[in-house]
Amino acid sequence: RSPGLRGTRIWSRTAPPTRTPESTPSKSTQPFKSCWSCRVTSGGGLILAGVYVFNEGWKMVRRGPASLGTVAQLTFAASMVAFGAVVAIDPVGNMKRT
Repeated sequence: RSPGLRGTRIWSRTAPPTRTPESTPSKSTQPFKSCWSCRVTSGGGLILAGVYVFNEGWKMVRRGPASLGTVAQLTFAASMVAFGAVVAIDPVGNMKRT
């Protein structure tokens, strides 16, 4: 033992912390997850917005060489479409525990 640790306890005699059940979604997000039309509307809006942004970026690519900004725009549009699909499909909410 080093002299600086004298009198300190490494182990506590208190009860170990109790385990909490798996975290449940907050009440503010539960209505959104259970509302099918809300998920389809917001997911569809994100998909359509992503398609629009991608189309506008693709027009610039057809005119000439793509700049870094155009590539970033196309990447952002693809991620918007992917996020819209995730919101609309909700793969985590549909999973069942085995």
